[in-house]
Amino acid sequence: VTMIIYRNIMPIRIDLRATRARLLEMFTDVTCNPEIMKNATDAYFSLLQGFILSLDGTTQENKMRFIQNFKWTDTLQGNTPSAQQDAVFELASMAFNVALWYTKFASRLAGKENITEPEAKDVHRSLKVAAGIFKNLKEVHIPRLITPAEKGRDLDPRVIDAYIIQCQAEAQEVTIARAIELKHNATLIAALAFETANFYQKADHTLNTLEPECSSKWRKYLQLKQHFYMAYAYCYHGQTLLASDKCGEAIRSLQEAEKCYSRAEGLCKEYRQTKGPGTTAKPSEQLFFLKLGSLIKNTLEKCQRENGFIYFHKVPAEAPQLELKASYGLAEPVPFELPPLSEQCTAEVYATFDLTKGAKNDKAKPKEEEVKPVKEPDLKPQKDTGCVIS
Repeated sequence: VTMIIYRNIMPIRIDLRATRARLLEMFTDVTCNPEIMKNATDAYFSLLQGFILSLDGTTQENKMRFIQNFKWTDTLQGNTPSAQQDAVFELASMAFNVALWYTKFASRLAGKENITEPEAKDVHRSLKVAAGIFKNLKEVHIPRLITPAEKGRDLDPRVIDAYIIQCQAEAQEVTIARAIELKHNATLIAALAFETANFYQKADHTLNTLEPECSSKWRKYLQLKQHFYMAYAYCYHGQTLLASDKCGEAIRSLQEAEKCYSRAEGLCKEYRQTKGPGTTAKPSEQLFFLKLGSLIKNTLEKCQRENGFIYFHKVPAEAPQLELKASYGLAEPVPFELPPLSEQCTAEVYATFDLTKGAKNDKAKPKEEEVKPVKEPDLKPQKDTGCVIS
């Protein structure tokens, strides 16, 4: 992450640099929590808006919006930065990374052994907060960029859409795990799993026009999750059918669950072998993955036994059409709003800022130095959750 700062003695510029540095530090601070992150984010964004919003009571563009050049690397493009001389680009890029922090916080918390109920709620909320930030960027700030985001960059609307949908899907995974733990109705679990599978499919389709070298690995992950949750949906739908004395249809549903689960296993291998940005999880080796395989196998065997002793139903050739709609538990993004403009950003301060002085002093400015990208600490969870959105 790089920011090129021009010399200026204005206190607001000094505070802007300090709050920005503080926010960047929080991205790599293992003790940071959502409250600390929100405070750091608000402190920086309240000042940064002084370079974006009109401060002179007119509808004219803020004359300070385009005085600084900002450089950011992108999640899918390695260390090749994109740059724009636009404070809106800085706001969108920083907010994007704040959203990513929430996904990383959720992933790290979910990776703890014996996660508590309050921690599970924090995981759930953090993913919804991240989705809300991405959604706000897509709808409000990215359309304001003078120069549209390049294809495959973080602010590309397709990338943003995929992050929104995946955050929602992973939040719903928490809901599904909770519903299973509390032994909720199989119909509800099947519907939630079906909706989650559809989310992953939608995210995958969102990326299908990106270059394969930067999107293939991500898409393999989305595909394996789609098939995994379709297996969940067919498994629990089979339980619902059996409870309704439709044993033949239940067997066919469980057979379809086996097919989806087998496809998910195959995609896990393809995912590990696919090169691309991001870390590589091993979901097929994790307990949540293995438990589903055992559940499908045991439920199918039970249905076949019951059919052989009691029902004697014919097993349909076609798998049942899942038309499931969850009434509860769907994850919606938490709306994101920028903090109020800092009290330091007044019309009086704005009026004293003279761009011509900066132009005259351009030759005297020292050569800009490249700042190395922020390096994240190696935060390995106590257990691999299979979550790789971060």
